[in-house]
Order: sequence, then structure tokens, then C-alpha cells
Amino acid sequence: MQPDLELVHIRKGESFAAWQHGYPFRTVRWHYHPEFEIHLVVATTGKFYIGDHIGHFEPGQLVMTGPNLPQNWISNVPEGVIETRRSRVIQFSEEFIDGALEAIPEMQSFRPLLERSRRGLLFDEKTGKDIEPIFGALIEASGVKRMALFCEIVDRLIAAPEPQILASLSFQLNMATGDDTGINRAIAHLRENLTEHVSEAELAELTGQSTSSFSRSFKRHTGLTLVRYKNQLRIDLACQILLSDPELRVADICFDVGFSNLSNFNRHFLKLKGMSPSQFRSVFAANDVVKMTG
Repeated sequence: MQPDLELVHIRKGESFAAWQHGYPFRTVRWHYHPEFEIHLVVATTGKFYIGDHIGHFEPGQLVMTGPNLPQNWISNVPEGVIETRRSRVIQFSEEFIDGALEAIPEMQSFRPLLERSRRGLLFDEKTGKDIEPIFGALIEASGVKRMALFCEIVDRLIAAPEPQILASLSFQLNMATGDDTGINRAIAHLRENLTEHVSEAELAELTGQSTSSFSRSFKRHTGLTLVRYKNQLRIDLACQILLSDPELRVADICFDVGFSNLSNFNRHFLKLKGMSPSQFRSVFAANDVVKMTG
């Protein structure tokens, strides 16, 4: 099955994304993204999939994945049950980490882990447990403190016992030499220019197809028309901003994610999420209060 491309939002003025999510959640699907990821499970048990590896996870599991490596974590929870905090995640681009390694000689010792993470790395349980409070502090931090905590996590990863490599070498080779479909190139271009006007004709040209052929191929690949897919990506991005920046006005988020007017944004948000943006933010804020006081 073809993995979905996940949109990773790294806010302006920040070098990497650091956030947490519950279960069920929109990223819980067979997916990939161009960014490196450090993934810590803090609640629930279940099965996880990294490339062609299938395993069992429980709280404290710590995994690092490299760019474009398909992955998924599926929790064993009863239908209708919501876990407000299942995973903590750090995501960073190759451009950022290459720049950091070049600018900071002490970071060079991180390079071997980065290279091996292209097949997925599973760290020992103690390292996961030790990193958990640092991870939590990082998600709440800002400014230089945020970068200091990132470096502390990197230091713990470097010092950890040898991690288990997950995906097989043959899977990595297949990924490297496999079919880089035109549709995935088009989706990557759309993702990189999500807040701009990107026409169907422009994407069709990237794939070497006519507009009508591209339209049919795109719908076969994603199950959606380009307009609906683009709106869904923008709403997903809006959800992430709503939760990560509680002070930012809904109207500002509307324009930041590429919608041209507020009423259109609200209509699409309600259709896809079953509630308004303000309600969405309030529901998750309430869940946080329950979790902290429960």
C-alpha cells in the first residue's frame, strides 16, 4: 500500500517541530515525511510498523526514523476511547541538521545515528524513560532553552547502548531505487507551497501528464480531488497551529494556512472536523486539564 505524505509544520523562528498527540490522531496511518523524526511513546501499547519491520510497542519506546521512511503506530484501545497523550515527537529537516553539524563540531558524533536512522532505530527502554522528562520540557520550552534541550536529547541518543536497526537493508535499497511516482513529486511540491496558489496545470506539468490525465491519476492515488486534498492539508495544518499556538487568532491562522476568507475556512473546518476551529481548540484544552487533574 502506498504511504501517505504527512505535512510537517515547523513554525517560523524555530529550527524543528516538537509536539505531542493523542490517539486516535490524524497522523496514525501508514505515512512518510522528508524530515527526521524522534518518536517517544508515553501511553498505550500496540503494534508499530517501520519500513518492513513489525513490532510491539509500550510506554517508553523510543524510535528515530530518517527521511521518507514509511511508519505507523497503532494502539490497542477500545473503540470510542480517546488517549489525550500517546506520543511525543521531534521532527527536523536534513537542511537544519546538516547546518548544525557543519556549524557545531561537537555535533559531528550525531552523524552515524542520522545515517543509520534511514532504516529506523529502536533505542533501549532505559533511554526512552530517561529522555521522557526532557522531551516534555522541550515541548513547553521556547528560545535558546528549546535548543539546549534538543541538544541534551541528542547527547542521550549518542550515549545510549547500540540501538536496533529496524527496516531491512533490502527495504532501504528498494526505497532508494523504487518508483518515485510523479504523483508523489506533485504532492511534495504542493506540500512545500501549501499556502500559495498552486494550479492543477502546474502540478500536471511536474508529472509530465496532461491536466486531465493528472486529475484522474491524482484521484486514484489519494482518493480525493486536488481541491479537496489541498483543503484537507490546510485544515490539518490549521489544527496543528491551533494546538501549538493557543494565543494566535483563528482569523490569522485562516490566512496563514492559505485560505482567502474566514467563512470559507470555517466551513471547510466544520465539514472535516465536525466542529469550529474555536471548539476544536477548546476541546483539546479541556482534555489537557482533565489529563493533568485526573
